[in-house]
Parts: sequence; structure tokens; C-alpha cells
Amino acid sequence: MSDILDVDLLAFEQGSQTARNAVVDGTMRSLRSGFVFTRHDLSSDLLDTAYGMLEQFFGLPVDDKRQSVAEGTHGQTGYTGLLVETAAVSDVPDWKEMLNWGLELPAGHPLRRKYPSRYPDRVLPEAQVPGITEVLERFHRSVLDLQRRFLRIIATGIGCHETFFDKMTIDGTTLTRAIHYPAMEGAPGADHVWAAEHADINLITALPRASAKGLQVRLDDGEWVDAIPPDEGVIVNTGIMLEHITNGVIPSGWHRVVADPDHAGDRYSVVQFCHPTPWTILDPVASCITSDNPQRFAPIEAGDRLDEVIYEINLVEDARRVD
Repeated sequence: MSDILDVDLLAFEQGSQTARNAVVDGTMRSLRSGFVFTRHDLSSDLLDTAYGMLEQFFGLPVDDKRQSVAEGTHGQTGYTGLLVETAAVSDVPDWKEMLNWGLELPAGHPLRRKYPSRYPDRVLPEAQVPGITEVLERFHRSVLDLQRRFLRIIATGIGCHETFFDKMTIDGTTLTRAIHYPAMEGAPGADHVWAAEHADINLITALPRASAKGLQVRLDDGEWVDAIPPDEGVIVNTGIMLEHITNGVIPSGWHRVVADPDHAGDRYSVVQFCHPTPWTILDPVASCITSDNPQRFAPIEAGDRLDEVIYEINLVEDARRVD
């Protein structure tokens, strides 16, 4: 666990220059593993309410949950059932089910006109769990605000202005995902795990709470370690798009979710994947290109890179690579 440090977002925002510098330094050192823990100011009441409603949803009969399936959206909203998402490095589907949501843009918004598949009509189980839409929207906005603020630490750490990521994440395709990992005794085979090893596609991911252990981080030496944040801490990990923008200075955080031998039950968590707008060009910034670290990645549009990964992880309904 010494590879994953605990930093304080609030000290970066409210502290002295010395305190800010310490937070930036700690964050950059910790992100060599792709992970960092941070203090936060998210509402405990909001987290309690959201997690309670989500647990209620996942406890519904399968046919009721399937009413929230949003066909043709490639897992960008609505319900995704068990044994669908499959890590890009695996041919064995994950033992998990999910509920996905983001923010809706107006019909005439230029991003929605240009990328209709990126901004589908949101599908949530309001009929089955009354009030859940308003709660999950507040949850999404609160966590997104925290992620944008945390990206200012990273921007400073890579030698950019602290607002470097601000505009590219306004109206981006940020996705919040509630995940239910059922007890492993119900899995169809011993080769299934809750979530096989993978790296996220986005800029950064935030995990404010999980009901049980299971998240593990792969360190440089190949060792897997449990990621257990301090009380009131959020787990932040890095994604493929951030690795691209930083020319590999900040690597993607490779991780998996496996049932703890001492935990026989299920697990609930909610993660948020912070995405730029799909028309953002992912291009390594000049401050991360040196003679010792020449440019590794060619420019690519964020939406195109996301399409590649959505296919690789088996979420394109009419082109499943794993049945």
C-alpha cells in the first residue's frame, strides 16, 4: 500500500503554496501506480441515499431490471446484465451487473447533434424505485465536480495551467456506473471473476465507496495489492486517455475486482469515469515530451478512442466478440 498515497484535495484548494506543492508532489508520485487516495467533501447523506436506492434496484427480479435496458446505447445508459462486459485482455465475461447514467444534453446541443450515440436519452428505473432519477443526477454532478477539481492537481503536476482540463470536460461523456457483484458461489464457472484485469479508457475514475473489499491494483513489479482508502477517502485512478495526453508520464492504472476469500457475499460500488468531450483531440502535451521521453502517441479524437475500447470490452450489442 506504500505505493498508493493519501493526498488532500481540500489542502490543494485552500492551503498555502507549500501545502499545494505537497499535494501535487504526492499525487504525481502516487500516480506512478495509477492510483491515489484523496480526502473529499462529498455528502455522506447523498452517498447513503444513492447506495440504498441502487441496492434496492439490484434486488429486483431480473425481468424488472431488464425494463431499464437501453438497446443500441452500448452500455452508456441503463441496465447491463450479468456476463456481458468482458475485459479487453480476457475472453471470460465479468460476473457483475451494472446501471449506467450521465447527464442529458438538450436535443439541439452541437455535441448531441454530432455524436448522437454518445448522448442517448437517459434510462433509469424511476418506475421501480421512485425518486432514484433525482438522487442519481445529484450524485453524478457531485462526483463530477470533485473529479474536475482533482484534475487541476494533475494539470499542475504535468506543467500545464491548472484549468487545462476544465473546458474539455464540460459536457463530456462522463459516465457513472453502479455495479453489483453477486456472490461468487453463483458464478457459472471457476474462471469467472467479478472484473478481470483492465485499464479504464477515460481521464480519471473516482470510487467514493464500496460495500466490501475486492479492488486490487497491479504494481510495476506485477504484484497485486488491495486498494483500501482511509475513512472518508475517495479512490482515484488514471485511464488510457490521461496516459495518452501525458505521453505516458502518468500511466493507466491497471486493476481488477476479485472476491476476498474472507467475504462470501456480494459487493456494491459506484464509479464515475470522467471523460472529455468526444471531439477533444488527445495529443501529448509539450511539457511531457522530452529527449528521454519522446512522443509515444499520435493524436486521436477522444470519441474514436472510446469506440475502440467499447468494442474491445464487448459492449457493442450487434458486434459482441464474446457471446
